[in-house]
Amino acid sequence: MAEELSKPEPQAVSADLPLLRIDAVVKTFGGFRAVDRLSLDIGAGEFFALLGPSGCGKTTLLRMLAGFETLDEGRILLNGTDIGPVLPHQRPVNMMFQNYALFPHLTVRDNIAFGLRRARMPRSQIDTRVAEMIALVKLEGLETRKPDQLSGGQKQRVALARSLARRPKVLLLDEPLAALDKKLRESTQLELMEVQRRLGMTFIIVTHDQEEAMTVADRIGVMAAGRLEQVATPRELYEAPGSRWIAEFVGDINLFEGQVASREANRLAVSTNAGMLLAAQPRQPITNTIVAVAIRPEKVKLSRRGPMPDPLNAQAVNRLEGVVTDVGYLGGLTTYKLKLDSGAVLRSSMANTARIDIDAYSAGQRVVAWFTPDDCVVLEQ
Repeated sequence: MAEELSKPEPQAVSADLPLLRIDAVVKTFGGFRAVDRLSLDIGAGEFFALLGPSGCGKTTLLRMLAGFETLDEGRILLNGTDIGPVLPHQRPVNMMFQNYALFPHLTVRDNIAFGLRRARMPRSQIDTRVAEMIALVKLEGLETRKPDQLSGGQKQRVALARSLARRPKVLLLDEPLAALDKKLRESTQLELMEVQRRLGMTFIIVTHDQEEAMTVADRIGVMAAGRLEQVATPRELYEAPGSRWIAEFVGDINLFEGQVASREANRLAVSTNAGMLLAAQPRQPITNTIVAVAIRPEKVKLSRRGPMPDPLNAQAVNRLEGVVTDVGYLGGLTTYKLKLDSGAVLRSSMANTARIDIDAYSAGQRVVAWFTPDDCVVLEQ
């Protein structure tokens, strides 16, 4: 039955307009600006994540989209129509809350049907729609149970089905997986992605979990202090952070302060506290000589003697020597902390490709760390 699930009706959107346009919106609480002139376009059928630390304004923005918070300034356009004045229950938008907000006295079937009955949909259509939703989220056989008879993952599915039942144009998800344990959260992320793909619906998820955002989203908007710091695909965000703040916030990173010593061809030579480092020329021109060089730990290779020199390109590899001070075995990979001869600290993360530890290093062992100029990202701020 799930395979025959009907998709939302095609959304007539002008070719030059996104499905959802957030235009310079502002929300203040007292003297505090929770959202500060934020603008963002989200396309039809996109899975978009709002990522950021607690208090950055991401949930406030989501609540404005749902109509639970009024805008102080700006507009929210859906299909080119300003929905700011539209009441929450009249918007073609639905929201799935972090605590699921299920009705404890209603069964699974009745929880899912609740919004459809409020909309006065004919009973036969309600029965058909509820059956579609139950099949979609794989709750067959649990229709007559009440929320206190369900596991956390099952409650999450009921809440999702109820949110989807009225076929909103945009589904808003506020930390929907926060209450689940790690393994269940990971499997549910994949199920959520599958549901979104099959429906072709626009999903906007708020999360503080970087791994979750990187897993489910087509694009991620990183927020801080009510503003968007960067909007990019997960790969772009990780490999080409737009600022030093983004580089430090998203994933683990080695960051070395330095000064541009020379520029040649497509490379920069940067004198840092770890030593002289060669980095690929950034996409955006570097206008300041004071910079930071960022290297992800998984880009840093370790060996006992270092890479074999290339006679045609002897400067192609950054080579740093030091002593292993800490080792962390994490199953699929091992993390190392090194104290370099310069006194700086460098972290490396290496995949465990062999079952036995023939390639492992131990604390106190002297090693060579190396990485290429293309592994380095030069940041001005």
